[in-house]
Formats: sequence, C-alpha cells, structure tokens
Amino acid sequence: MARAKRVFLIVLDSMGIGEMPDAARWGDEGSHTVKACWDTGELRVPNLQKLGLFNIEGIGCGEGVASPLAAFGRMQEASAGKDTTIGHWEIAGIISPRPLPTYPDGFPPGVIAEFERRTGRKTLCNRPYSGTQVLLDYGREQVETGALIVYTSADSVFQIAAHEEIVPVEELYEHCRTARGLLTGEHGVGRVIARPFVGTYPDYRRTANRHDFSLEPPANTFLNDLQRAGLATIGVGKIYDIFAGNGISSAQRTVDNDDGMQKTLAHAREEWNGLCFVNLVDFDMVYGHRNNVAGYTEALNHVDGQLGELMTLLRQDDVLMITADHGCDPATPSTDHSREYTPLLIYGRGVRPGVDLHTRPTFADIGKTAADLLGVRANTSGESLAPLICG
Repeated sequence: MARAKRVFLIVLDSMGIGEMPDAARWGDEGSHTVKACWDTGELRVPNLQKLGLFNIEGIGCGEGVASPLAAFGRMQEASAGKDTTIGHWEIAGIISPRPLPTYPDGFPPGVIAEFERRTGRKTLCNRPYSGTQVLLDYGREQVETGALIVYTSADSVFQIAAHEEIVPVEELYEHCRTARGLLTGEHGVGRVIARPFVGTYPDYRRTANRHDFSLEPPANTFLNDLQRAGLATIGVGKIYDIFAGNGISSAQRTVDNDDGMQKTLAHAREEWNGLCFVNLVDFDMVYGHRNNVAGYTEALNHVDGQLGELMTLLRQDDVLMITADHGCDPATPSTDHSREYTPLLIYGRGVRPGVDLHTRPTFADIGKTAADLLGVRANTSGESLAPLICG
C-alpha cells in the first residue's frame, strides 16, 4: 500500500559526512566534507539542522536539535568505489563489487589510436588533469590544430574537450558517442564526458553544454520498477545521464544548483505521481574538486534556503529524501572524491519525526525505501526503511 504519492529524492552531490572505515585504503583518511564547511564558521543551514543533519550518528560537527523534523541516519557505501556513477547506482539498488576502471597514467595507446582512427581527429594530453588547467595548457593548441583534448581524473571518466567554434557541440557529442562505443569491457569507464569550451587564450571557460554518456546500469534499478508500475520518474540535473536514460520517464538538464532547485520547486507545484530524482552537481564540480571551501559553504547555505521553500510546498502525501553519493572534501590536499559516509534525511507529514536510523550498511536502502513509500516492491538490493519511519 502506497504511503506517498510523490517522493522528492535530492542528491547533494559529494556532501559526505566523515570518513568510512576503509577510507585510508582509498587515500581519504581524515576526509569530512561537511565538517570542512562547518569549520569555516560560515555554515548557515537552519533547515538541514532542523531536519536532523547534525543529529546523525558520528557526524562530529554542528549542533543537533532536541526534536528533529525528519528521520535521520548515516549511509555506508557497500560498493567498491567513490564516484558519481557507482554512488547513484547503489542508491538505485545496484551494489558494485568491483570499481570501474581508472587511468592514472592515461589511456592505453591502442585505445587512443583507435579513437583517433574512428573520429578522424588527433588527440592532446591523455593524462589525469584539472578540467580548468587543461584548457589553459592545451586549449590554444586545440583551437589551432582541431585536435581533441582527451583527459581523465581519479574517477572512471574519459573526458573530451573542444572549443565550440572549432568543434561544434553536436559534433563533439558524436565523438563522445564514438568513445562510448569503444570503451566497453575492460575499458568500460563509467562516463564519457563532453567538455565544450569558449573564449580566447588564456581566458577559456567551460560552457553549460557538458553532456555525460554513461554506461548502462548492469542490473535492474528501483527506477525500472517504478516505471513498470506506471509511476513518473522525473530526472533533474544529470540523473538522466548517470543512468543512460534507463528508467527515466522525463528529464530536465540544469546549468547550476540554483536552476536545479528552481526546476524542483516547479515540479512541487505540478500534478504528478511518482519520483522526482534530483542531482545538485555544483557542490562537487564547482567547489569540491577545486578545493573551494568558502564556495562549497556558501552553496550549501543557498540550497538550504531553497530546501526550506520546498518544504513549504510539500503536500500531505509527499516525502522529501535528502542524501549524497560520495564525499569531496574541499579542505584536503586532494581534489578527488573521498570515501565518506553520506547523510539521509527523510521528511514528510506521513513520516515519524526524530527516528534515528543509525548507520545503514548500503546506499541501496534509499531506493528500496522510496519505492516502498510509493507502494512498489523494488527488485533490488537494500532494505526498506518505511516500516521504521511510517505509522
């Protein structure tokens, strides 16, 4: 029996809440994304605080409240990874026992040679690189030669950058599709990412025409189960890209966090039945990877205000779920994702406030719970928390 008609599942991309037990194995000992923001003295998140963010087990910062408005808990990643794709797949019910391939020394010569043959363009760089620094170091040569800048990171990504006036966006997308078709099997990276840019040297800047070409999820997700039940599955932000469109009935791309929240607020005013799955990527892409603690903190403050507005729009049979997919501590020397616990806050008029969910063994409990709240039995990993928070 459905306990909700609409579920809003919001992923605050990279908002980790402290190192997991195996963090040292991933080079992430001491990482704590939220505490990094708290330690600035400028974090102002009254809505997240009222919901119970700082009541979560082991968070070690902030001030808990006497009567949290939400059920709250800490999520531990069961998959072997700390990236966007594996994190979202696990939220959706897929536990990945092996990490997706990464390339700390660049992609093998055979892969690059075949990519160049298929696209008819030479490549530049082929190393792990900062997305902004790579434009400064290779952007002018890209413009002059028409070669494609290919680079990666600590994540399982094959990124292709090109100036929009030299390689039109649709052509760049086609080159990404070529790479996606090539990168399978042992080289099946999580995402191929188009990184178009504009401007003149040295003032190049990336545009909002980024597009991710992801691997198809390797198994059933709760999104598939919701679709089969006839419910809406609305993706906001890069949700459609992360799941390669699988299980998503409608999608809206976003240019930044504010745009993502504005689109979510608009959906809250509309009539539909099902799931609105939102990713707010700026925390990770704009602030975490660039070690911008002040920017990360300010972005959290701004989204917190918008979450307060969303809470006022929720109806009697709506549920709001807030979580993250990994960490990306902006205060550590690393610019990579961090292996951290993530928060889970579940709020709605039909949800018992103040329920301490403690530490859950897998992100997969999130999708299982969302489906259960909507009256759908998800054929996925994880355990529904609905019996603990409802009734």
